[in-house]
Amino acid sequence: MSETTGRLLHAGVELAWAHLPGRGPTIVFLPGFKSDMAGSKAVHLRDWAAANGFAMLRLDYAGHGTSSGAFEEGTIGSWAADARAVIKARTQGPLLLVGSSMGGWIGLLLARAMPGQVAGLVGIAAAPDFTQTLLWEGLSATERATLESDGFVERPSLYGEKPYRFTQALINDGRAQQLLNGPIAVTCPVRLLQGQRDPDVPWQTALRLTEQLASEDVEVTLIKNGDHRLSRPQDLDLLVRTVAALLR
Repeated sequence: MSETTGRLLHAGVELAWAHLPGRGPTIVFLPGFKSDMAGSKAVHLRDWAAANGFAMLRLDYAGHGTSSGAFEEGTIGSWAADARAVIKARTQGPLLLVGSSMGGWIGLLLARAMPGQVAGLVGIAAAPDFTQTLLWEGLSATERATLESDGFVERPSLYGEKPYRFTQALINDGRAQQLLNGPIAVTCPVRLLQGQRDPDVPWQTALRLTEQLASEDVEVTLIKNGDHRLSRPQDLDLLVRTVAALLR
Protein backbone atom coordinates (compact mmCIF):
# COMPACT_ATOMS: atom_id res chain seq x y z
CA MET A 1 0.00 0.00 0.00
CA SER A 2 1.13 3.54 -0.70
CA GLU A 3 1.78 6.38 1.69
CA THR A 4 -1.10 8.77 2.35
CA THR A 5 -0.72 12.40 3.34
CA GLY A 6 -2.96 14.86 5.13
CA ARG A 7 -3.26 17.66 7.64
CA LEU A 8 -4.49 17.59 11.22
CA LEU A 9 -5.97 20.63 12.94
CA HIS A 10 -4.38 20.97 16.38
CA ALA A 11 -4.29 24.05 18.62
CA GLY A 12 -5.34 26.23 15.71
CA VAL A 13 -2.57 24.95 13.42
CA GLU A 14 -2.71 22.54 10.50
CA LEU A 15 -0.07 19.86 11.03
CA ALA A 16 1.17 18.00 7.95
CA TRP A 17 1.66 14.25 8.14
CA ALA A 18 2.44 11.27 5.89
CA HIS A 19 1.44 7.74 6.90
CA LEU A 20 2.63 4.47 5.42
CA PRO A 21 0.51 1.44 6.35
CA GLY A 22 2.18 -1.82 7.31
CA ARG A 23 2.99 -4.04 10.24
CA GLY A 24 4.04 -2.61 13.57
CA PRO A 25 5.53 -1.26 15.64
CA THR A 26 4.89 1.93 13.69
CA ILE A 27 8.09 3.86 13.03
CA VAL A 28 7.60 7.55 13.87
CA PHE A 29 10.18 10.02 12.58
CA LEU A 30 10.62 13.19 14.63
CA PRO A 31 12.57 15.91 12.78
CA GLY A 32 15.03 18.36 14.26
CA PHE A 33 14.99 22.11 14.82
CA LYS A 34 13.89 23.87 11.60
CA SER A 35 13.96 20.53 9.79
CA ASP A 36 11.00 18.58 8.37
CA MET A 37 9.68 15.22 7.28
CA ALA A 38 11.11 15.61 3.75
CA GLY A 39 14.71 15.33 4.97
CA SER A 40 17.02 12.61 3.71
CA LYS A 41 16.92 10.49 6.88
CA ALA A 42 13.12 10.50 7.07
CA VAL A 43 12.68 9.70 3.37
CA HIS A 44 15.37 7.00 3.37
CA LEU A 45 13.76 5.33 6.37
CA ARG A 46 10.31 5.61 4.73
CA ASP A 47 11.59 3.93 1.58
CA TRP A 48 13.13 1.11 3.63
CA ALA A 49 9.92 0.69 5.65
CA ALA A 50 7.86 0.53 2.44
CA ALA A 51 10.15 -2.09 0.94
CA ASN A 52 9.94 -4.23 4.08
CA GLY A 53 6.25 -3.86 4.95
CA PHE A 54 6.57 -1.72 8.09
CA ALA A 55 4.21 1.06 9.07
CA MET A 56 5.70 4.54 9.35
CA LEU A 57 4.51 8.03 10.26
CA ARG A 58 6.28 11.25 9.32
CA LEU A 59 5.16 14.69 10.49
CA ASP A 60 5.98 18.39 10.59
CA TYR A 61 5.66 20.39 13.80
CA ALA A 62 3.93 23.78 13.69
CA GLY A 63 6.05 26.29 11.80
CA HIS A 64 8.10 23.51 10.18
CA GLY A 65 7.95 22.08 6.68
CA THR A 66 4.47 22.33 5.19
CA SER A 67 2.62 22.72 8.50
CA SER A 68 1.04 26.09 9.18
CA GLY A 69 1.88 28.31 12.13
CA ALA A 70 4.74 30.66 12.92
CA PHE A 71 8.05 29.01 13.76
CA GLU A 72 8.88 31.74 16.28
CA GLU A 73 5.77 30.89 18.32
CA GLY A 74 6.84 27.28 18.88
CA THR A 75 8.55 25.72 21.89
CA ILE A 76 9.86 22.27 22.78
CA GLY A 77 6.68 21.58 24.73
CA SER A 78 4.34 22.76 21.98
CA TRP A 79 6.18 20.80 19.29
CA ALA A 80 6.09 17.67 21.47
CA ALA A 81 2.33 18.22 21.83
CA ASP A 82 2.06 18.54 18.03
CA ALA A 83 3.81 15.22 17.56
CA ARG A 84 1.68 13.50 20.18
CA ALA A 85 -1.52 14.79 18.57
CA VAL A 86 -0.56 13.41 15.14
CA ILE A 87 0.57 10.11 16.66
CA LYS A 88 -2.73 9.74 18.51
CA ALA A 89 -4.75 10.51 15.37
CA ARG A 90 -2.81 8.41 12.88
CA THR A 91 -1.44 5.34 14.72
CA GLN A 92 -2.54 2.42 16.83
CA GLY A 93 -0.44 0.03 18.87
CA PRO A 94 3.26 0.13 19.72
CA LEU A 95 5.64 2.76 18.37
CA LEU A 96 9.32 2.96 17.52
CA LEU A 97 10.32 6.61 17.79
CA VAL A 98 13.23 7.89 15.70
CA GLY A 99 14.27 11.41 16.64
CA SER A 100 16.92 13.57 14.98
CA SER A 101 18.66 16.26 17.07
CA MET A 102 15.80 18.21 18.71
CA GLY A 103 13.58 15.33 17.63
CA GLY A 104 15.60 13.11 19.95
CA TRP A 105 14.67 15.41 22.84
CA ILE A 106 11.02 15.33 21.80
CA GLY A 107 11.20 11.55 21.43
CA LEU A 108 12.47 11.21 24.99
CA LEU A 109 9.65 13.41 26.27
CA LEU A 110 7.08 11.31 24.39
CA ALA A 111 8.59 8.03 25.56
CA ARG A 112 8.37 9.25 29.15
CA ALA A 113 4.77 10.41 28.68
CA MET A 114 3.62 7.31 26.73
CA PRO A 115 5.40 4.36 28.40
CA GLY A 116 2.74 1.85 27.47
CA GLN A 117 2.95 2.61 23.76
CA VAL A 118 6.59 3.42 22.99
CA ALA A 119 8.40 0.14 22.41
CA GLY A 120 11.77 1.65 21.46
CA LEU A 121 13.62 4.88 20.71
CA VAL A 122 16.45 5.76 18.33
CA GLY A 123 18.19 9.09 18.84
CA ILE A 124 20.28 10.56 16.01
CA ALA A 125 22.56 13.21 17.52
CA ALA A 126 19.87 13.57 20.18
CA ALA A 127 19.96 17.06 21.70
CA PRO A 128 18.07 17.11 25.01
CA ASP A 129 18.28 20.41 26.90
CA PHE A 130 20.05 22.17 24.01
CA THR A 131 18.19 25.43 24.61
CA GLN A 132 19.87 25.67 28.01
CA THR A 133 23.22 23.88 27.77
CA LEU A 134 24.12 24.76 24.17
CA LEU A 135 22.18 27.98 23.53
CA TRP A 136 21.61 29.97 26.73
CA GLU A 137 24.93 29.07 28.32
CA GLY A 138 26.71 30.04 25.10
CA LEU A 139 25.16 33.50 24.80
CA SER A 140 27.28 36.54 25.48
CA ALA A 141 26.12 39.24 27.90
CA THR A 142 25.18 41.40 24.91
CA GLU A 143 23.11 38.61 23.37
CA ARG A 144 21.34 37.96 26.66
CA ALA A 145 20.50 41.67 26.90
CA THR A 146 19.12 41.58 23.34
CA LEU A 147 17.04 38.54 24.22
CA GLU A 148 15.58 40.32 27.23
CA SER A 149 14.83 43.56 25.39
CA ASP A 150 13.65 42.17 22.03
CA GLY A 151 12.29 38.78 23.08
CA PHE A 152 14.59 36.96 20.66
CA VAL A 153 18.19 36.67 19.56
CA GLU A 154 19.58 35.63 16.17
CA ARG A 155 22.65 33.47 15.68
CA PRO A 156 24.39 32.28 12.48
CA SER A 157 23.42 28.87 11.13
CA LEU A 158 25.74 26.26 9.67
CA TYR A 159 22.87 24.94 7.55
CA GLY A 160 21.63 27.97 5.62
CA GLU A 161 22.25 31.61 4.78
CA LYS A 162 19.68 32.98 7.20
CA PRO A 163 20.44 33.07 10.93
CA TYR A 164 18.37 31.08 13.40
CA ARG A 165 16.04 33.09 15.61
CA PHE A 166 15.74 31.86 19.21
CA THR A 167 12.98 33.33 21.37
CA GLN A 168 12.77 33.92 25.10
CA ALA A 169 9.69 31.66 25.15
CA LEU A 170 11.72 28.82 23.59
CA ILE A 171 14.42 29.12 26.23
CA ASN A 172 11.98 29.46 29.13
CA ASP A 173 9.96 26.43 28.03
CA GLY A 174 13.17 24.48 27.40
CA ARG A 175 14.07 24.87 31.06
CA ALA A 176 10.74 23.31 32.00
CA GLN A 177 11.42 20.37 29.65
CA GLN A 178 14.99 19.62 30.79
CA LEU A 179 15.90 15.95 31.14
CA LEU A 180 19.60 15.67 31.91
CA ASN A 181 19.31 17.27 35.34
CA GLY A 182 17.85 14.10 36.87
CA PRO A 183 16.75 10.50 36.22
CA ILE A 184 14.81 10.03 32.98
CA ALA A 185 11.85 7.68 33.43
CA VAL A 186 12.18 5.98 30.04
CA THR A 187 12.37 2.20 30.29
CA CYS A 188 12.13 1.06 26.65
CA PRO A 189 15.19 0.02 24.61
CA VAL A 190 17.16 3.08 23.46
CA ARG A 191 19.77 3.34 20.70
CA LEU A 192 21.85 6.51 20.35
CA LEU A 193 23.77 7.30 17.14
CA GLN A 194 26.26 10.13 17.60
CA GLY A 195 29.00 11.65 15.44
CA GLN A 196 32.20 12.61 17.22
CA ARG A 197 32.77 15.50 14.81
CA ASP A 198 29.34 16.98 15.48
CA PRO A 199 29.79 20.78 15.72
CA ASP A 200 26.40 21.24 17.39
CA VAL A 201 25.91 18.46 19.95
CA PRO A 202 28.93 17.23 21.94
CA TRP A 203 29.25 13.45 21.67
CA GLN A 204 29.47 13.29 25.46
CA THR A 205 25.75 14.16 25.54
CA ALA A 206 24.97 10.59 24.45
CA LEU A 207 26.98 9.24 27.37
CA ARG A 208 25.20 11.55 29.82
CA LEU A 209 21.92 10.20 28.50
CA THR A 210 22.93 6.61 29.22
CA GLU A 211 23.62 7.58 32.83
CA GLN A 212 20.25 9.26 33.32
CA LEU A 213 17.97 6.85 31.46
CA ALA A 214 16.10 4.33 33.61
CA SER A 215 16.27 1.74 30.83
CA GLU A 216 18.93 -0.95 31.19
CA ASP A 217 18.79 -1.60 27.43
CA VAL A 218 20.72 1.40 26.12
CA GLU A 219 23.42 1.30 23.45
CA VAL A 220 25.52 4.17 22.07
CA THR A 221 27.19 4.05 18.66
CA LEU A 222 29.89 6.69 18.18
CA ILE A 223 30.83 7.53 14.59
CA LYS A 224 34.34 8.98 14.77
CA ASN A 225 34.11 10.99 11.54
CA GLY A 226 30.36 11.62 11.80
CA ASP A 227 28.88 15.13 11.73
CA HIS A 228 25.61 16.40 13.15
CA ARG A 229 23.33 15.44 10.31
CA LEU A 230 24.57 11.85 9.90
CA SER A 231 23.07 11.78 6.41
CA ARG A 232 25.89 10.20 4.41
CA PRO A 233 25.13 6.85 2.73
CA GLN A 234 27.00 4.94 5.46
CA ASP A 235 25.11 6.88 8.14
CA LEU A 236 21.76 6.09 6.53
CA ASP A 237 22.73 2.42 6.32
CA LEU A 238 23.60 2.45 10.04
CA LEU A 239 20.24 4.05 10.84
CA VAL A 240 18.36 1.36 8.92
CA ARG A 241 20.35 -1.44 10.59
CA THR A 242 19.65 0.05 14.01
CA VAL A 243 15.93 0.39 13.36
CA ALA A 244 15.71 -3.09 11.84
CA ALA A 245 17.43 -4.66 14.86
CA LEU A 246 14.99 -3.00 17.25
CA LEU A 247 12.00 -4.03 15.18
CA ARG A 248 13.16 -7.66 15.35
